[in-house]
Amino acid sequence: MPSVALYTLGCKLNQLESESIADAFRKAGFALIPWGEGGEESPGKNSADILIVNTCTVTSHSEQKARHVIRKCLRDNPLAILIVTGCYAQLEAKALEALGREDRQGGRLFVIPGDSKSAILDLPGFLAGAGEGASYQSLTEDWLGKGSPENASFRFSPAEFSFHSRAFVKIQDGCDNSCAYCRVSIARGKSRSLPAGEALASLKALEDKGFGEAVLTGVNISQYKDEAVQGLGGLLEYLLEGTKTIAIRLSSIEPEVFPPGFIRAISHERVRPHFHLSLQSGSGAVLSRMGRHYTPAEAKEGLRQLREARDDPFMACDIIAGFPGETPEDFERTFEFCREADFAWIHAFPFSRRPGTAAWHFKGRVSEREAGERAARLEALARNGKAAYAQRWIGRELEFIAEADQGKTPGFMPGVTANYLKALIPLDGEKIEGGASIRCRILKAAKGESRFDVVGIKVI
Repeated sequence: MPSVALYTLGCKLNQLESESIADAFRKAGFALIPWGEGGEESPGKNSADILIVNTCTVTSHSEQKARHVIRKCLRDNPLAILIVTGCYAQLEAKALEALGREDRQGGRLFVIPGDSKSAILDLPGFLAGAGEGASYQSLTEDWLGKGSPENASFRFSPAEFSFHSRAFVKIQDGCDNSCAYCRVSIARGKSRSLPAGEALASLKALEDKGFGEAVLTGVNISQYKDEAVQGLGGLLEYLLEGTKTIAIRLSSIEPEVFPPGFIRAISHERVRPHFHLSLQSGSGAVLSRMGRHYTPAEAKEGLRQLREARDDPFMACDIIAGFPGETPEDFERTFEFCREADFAWIHAFPFSRRPGTAAWHFKGRVSEREAGERAARLEALARNGKAAYAQRWIGRELEFIAEADQGKTPGFMPGVTANYLKALIPLDGEKIEGGASIRCRILKAAKGESRFDVVGIKVI
């Protein structure tokens, strides 16, 4: 049986699109195998006939990691072909194609830009129709020679999920903002939205398959627009009215003063009390240089609204440390903002200078060492925030979505609670299907197990 393996870098949107590609190959009769015997960094020798790397361009580190994985793929798998796609492939196709010229066999690396990624969904059927013994290298060359169909970014809607227990629905792509640091908006283009009716059909299909939860994802879902509904809040109300049991979790949203319709929608019990804000800084001066559209005061008001709508929700944020011109005083304002906000998690990372962005030319650069130290302080604050948040939920009952992979935690079912605590639940010999929703009570913190926050027990 022909086989395929996928490696995904970057955001939840990339993860969803990889899920769709995997689903298309599986439906065409390909075996989907783990990324390799050599662990995450190496797919191992001859682990699959076709290797696919879905790249990210958010940071220089993500691009460096992609190049490392690509080189190892070509070196360790002399009989496989390699398809590279994603945002990095969209912006730096020639640089990636040059890696193929390092390959002794030659001709095995195919770069498909991110805006043509959906065309990969058609490749499995083309290859499967060729019969046994066919050369995937020559077939892929023929397929590319026929020209890729027009990009249809909302074709990514998998029927089955291979790498996640929770389902995803892509409702939006691209971004209309022009933030000074962001390369993703350049790679993904302007904002566009999935019609509300199609979003509902996808969500109902997942509900019918027994999924307990689905994540609404996109590049910037706060920019969701459809004349049939009123923004993201209107979409949420429409989806809740059209479904019965499936819960909805939001991916990252913009920090802002939220409209009444959005607050009303997230107050519904089937919207998960977990909100991740693309905050980036708590300094007004830095936000202005970044080209962000809100002030720290407006972000604080948004946080207040979210907490008023739900009982102690899991509040998280993204922070860029060391943005050009960020003074020590600016950073202290950000640190104090995060401390007062009492975030349950902070995704802090040092500023990465990206070509093609406005910030590429900004003066006042912060040294890598200083930016790293600032990010480390925020990470320490995040760990303390997570521990304090988990402690507040000990003894309380929550809904729990089971993960599919139990192999790494014998005797326990891993999963995530409604409010995004990573939890372990004793199995007691029973089998719980991945993606299933059960009720659990939080018993204690999961000390000594970094992957998890709490240990719970199933509520009968």
